[in-house]
Amino acid sequence: MKIVLEELQHQNEALKRINESFPAIDRSREDSLNFANPLIEHAYEEDHFIDIKMETGTGKTYVYTRMMYELHKRGIFKFVIVVPLLGIKEGTKNFIESDYAKQHFSQFYENVHVQLNVINSGDFKAKGGRRNFPPQLTEFVEGSRANSNQIEVLLVNSEMLRSKLMNNENYDQTLAGGETSPLKAIAATRPIIIIDEPHRFKKENETYKKIMDLKPQSIIRFGATFPEQKTKKSQKQYYQGKPQYNLNAVESFNQGLVKGIDIIYPTLSSEIIKNTYKVKSAGKDGLILQDSKGKERFIRTGENLAVADNDFEGNISYEGGLKKKERKLSNGLVLMPGMKLIPGTFTESYQERIIKQAIDEHFRIEERNFLRKNDNPKIKTLSLFFIDSIDSYGRRKADGTGRDKGWLIKIFEKLLREKLTNLIKKYSRAVNGREQEYYEFLQATLKSLNSEHQQVYAGYFSGDNGRKNQDDDIQAEVDDILKNKEKMLSFKDKNGNWITRRFLFSKWTLREGWDNPNVFVIAKLRTSGSENSKIQEVGRGLRLPVDENGNRVHQDEFESRLSFLIGYDEKDFADTLVNEINSDVDVQLNEEKLDENTINLIVKDRQKIDPEFDADQLRNDLGEHHVIDYSGNFNDEVKLNGKILSGFEALGELYPVVRQKKVSLDKVRDMQNHPQPTEVELNKENWNKLREIWVKLVRRSMIVFDHSQEDQVNVLAKATFTDEKNYVKQPIQNIRQKVHVENEATINEQKEDYETLQYETMNYGKFLEQISRATSLQPSMINKYVIEGMKLKNNEKVYINENTMNNLIKSFNKRFNNFFADLYHYEPLDFNASTSVYDFKKDDFVDKVSAGIIGDHSLIAAEEDGKYLYDRPPLRYDSADPELDILEHNYDNQKITVYGKLPKKAIKIPRYDHGTTTPDFIFKIEKEGEDPKYLMVETKAENLREDDSQIVKIQKTYFEQLNESGIYYMMATSDQEVQEKLRRIQDGEE
Repeated sequence: MKIVLEELQHQNEALKRINESFPAIDRSREDSLNFANPLIEHAYEEDHFIDIKMETGTGKTYVYTRMMYELHKRGIFKFVIVVPLLGIKEGTKNFIESDYAKQHFSQFYENVHVQLNVINSGDFKAKGGRRNFPPQLTEFVEGSRANSNQIEVLLVNSEMLRSKLMNNENYDQTLAGGETSPLKAIAATRPIIIIDEPHRFKKENETYKKIMDLKPQSIIRFGATFPEQKTKKSQKQYYQGKPQYNLNAVESFNQGLVKGIDIIYPTLSSEIIKNTYKVKSAGKDGLILQDSKGKERFIRTGENLAVADNDFEGNISYEGGLKKKERKLSNGLVLMPGMKLIPGTFTESYQERIIKQAIDEHFRIEERNFLRKNDNPKIKTLSLFFIDSIDSYGRRKADGTGRDKGWLIKIFEKLLREKLTNLIKKYSRAVNGREQEYYEFLQATLKSLNSEHQQVYAGYFSGDNGRKNQDDDIQAEVDDILKNKEKMLSFKDKNGNWITRRFLFSKWTLREGWDNPNVFVIAKLRTSGSENSKIQEVGRGLRLPVDENGNRVHQDEFESRLSFLIGYDEKDFADTLVNEINSDVDVQLNEEKLDENTINLIVKDRQKIDPEFDADQLRNDLGEHHVIDYSGNFNDEVKLNGKILSGFEALGELYPVVRQKKVSLDKVRDMQNHPQPTEVELNKENWNKLREIWVKLVRRSMIVFDHSQEDQVNVLAKATFTDEKNYVKQPIQNIRQKVHVENEATINEQKEDYETLQYETMNYGKFLEQISRATSLQPSMINKYVIEGMKLKNNEKVYINENTMNNLIKSFNKRFNNFFADLYHYEPLDFNASTSVYDFKKDDFVDKVSAGIIGDHSLIAAEEDGKYLYDRPPLRYDSADPELDILEHNYDNQKITVYGKLPKKAIKIPRYDHGTTTPDFIFKIEKEGEDPKYLMVETKAENLREDDSQIVKIQKTYFEQLNESGIYYMMATSDQEVQEKLRRIQDGEE
């Protein structure tokens, strides 16, 4: 598979702004220095340097690479790219040198190529006693503009730039007409500097000073965040006061240029949450923690946190540090005063919960991505885990033969095997080609996981890359993560073997710079602290995915979301992230009052289509709609288009440009607190496809028993109410609680009879009434036989109680059901009635139903489906197995035109015992030239309860009378059974 790059509007707009802002060549100062860039107008003038603001995941590396091609057309041919980290350097190198990037740019810049030179510390080693420049440096500096088809690019990271190797002047070689210092030789080329991640290059920092020592004619910075000025009011350090192109976070999310985000975290019990520690101080010699009662615990530098609380598991210690920002735990967490630590989130059991949830999320998304509708190309699904320590993953063995598995990997493998085994069972009876293919993929994954040299997951940690005597398996993992992006995105290798690697582990080494567009799940198994940028943390998974053919999959064709799993100690992550996104705009809007910023924003936008529009027209319009009062304050409630909104919300409805300054609500979702709709909209178009059959389904029917058995009810009632065993006493009980103390205090609770026995009784009339309601027997019949039964108990009143009542009801219903289960039939009546989804008087389906009568559970991340009976997402269901499995099945390649879960009381089939029942699912199957067929499905657990068996019998009897209408019925305990039945109906085998 080869990634296919494409031209995107926002990237072209950024290039356009750069071309407009970059100074022209200064023809008045031309010289003959062929190894140097020509001089440009405003050279070395900082107020003419350029800032390009682009959100993480929107393609800034693409833009600055193509920018070099564009500026080369003007004669600029030497660029230095400065990045902060080795990981970013590796990612930049891989992109520029990739075949897919070269092929893409060759379409626009024929016969022009980039000569990328990367300098590493090992390149400066002296040979034969001579200190020479690295060949990469020589290539860059000596490169001549006479070679008009070559762009010379030097790629260096900040640490390398600051090193003595780059600043020494004692080399036995000269460059650029006599320079013996690498830095000065580069400066002689009059380079254009590209800075990636500018927030890491503050002007007062040493690295930035070294950048200025390179004497750049111009600097062009690319990043999502920029350094801030040290002023009372925080302001960004833009060269010209503002960026020349600004694609902020709000626009990136709202325009669908990046994935949406779902924040997920396992909950904790209130007791565990109460056991919280606050960092009072973090010094170089030790750490002071304060518990919820104010008691202080001192942990010395190098000491384990378990000395403060045993729930701090994972062998985490305090490392101290000379500088405040370096004082951290051994798992990398930087500690700041006021930070809260919950020991319960450090336990192995809690991290196991996050791992299990991450695996579940991975395969939920993977099934959707693999089994895309209409045979659209598959999308590989990757998951990234950030972990506490290398020990939990596994340290390298001393003999260099791989790693010893840590506790975390052992748990991960166990949970992954369980998940794979269940999915393989689920797809073992796959009914279409794509599902059979996924079944093979799952099998190959499990086989690899169980092999000696598994290739399902990989880890990359600091120091792994390029390590000498590296084990082949470890080096293969590192190469897959850092270098083999296309392999990671592919399903099969050139020999047709499955590529099963899709779970990645790191201890923050991959936090910045590295990215893969098909990361759909990120699980943080430790907190990263409150100071970190939340956008940076989710950034590794924000890029839009590519399919198996290498094509970018845009949000309007197939929505993709990142599942971001965190611990409970970061439960406010979603709110913090949304606030961070919303703050990334040039204009902050006042939600209380219509101010000048908001007026100017709206007027400027409206004048694009109505040049006469002004502030007075805006105020008049808002006043007429009662959005603002006479003072310009937004009203609390505004009725607009049938909805009740706040004044600011109504402003956004009338003038959508206002909403563009805030991230849409569905772009970042807290899945724990995501508001669930109380009603579900019906897809009326699909329900109307069931109208013909629905008229028959809602026609009322009457249960008719076999006349020869009419007297049998009396026989069953007499047998029940004269059975002495059904009459019992009900002692009044006392509840005793005992406090038991061993390692910790616990409460044992048990029920005891009073020492002097007393008995519960109940009102006789209520006793008869409740039995009558539960059995549909006449009170007079019940009374007649209870009198006979009580004679066996000497008419002692203590036997009239709730226990006796429950025994009699249960006994009669069991006898009745066993006898009459097959001795009745349905006779249709000449009228219809309304049900939960059908309004008989209007002869129409309702618009919406209560969400609870479709299912108790909800899947927000469900995929849309045009065949479904309701708007989705969300997807309502009662059980994951089999209901959710049935609902998430892909029905694109089948002859099913409509399907869905039926609400309770949607049909109201009369039960012969009492009440009504409705099956769980309906499917409509249509084949050309044939009448439609329908499958009704009732789902049950494999171990059927007695009442469940009765329901299945009742529904089966009812639908047998409708066989001529093309209705089939089944009880199913798994999705496979349903799919097999549908296949048989479609293939004419039923």
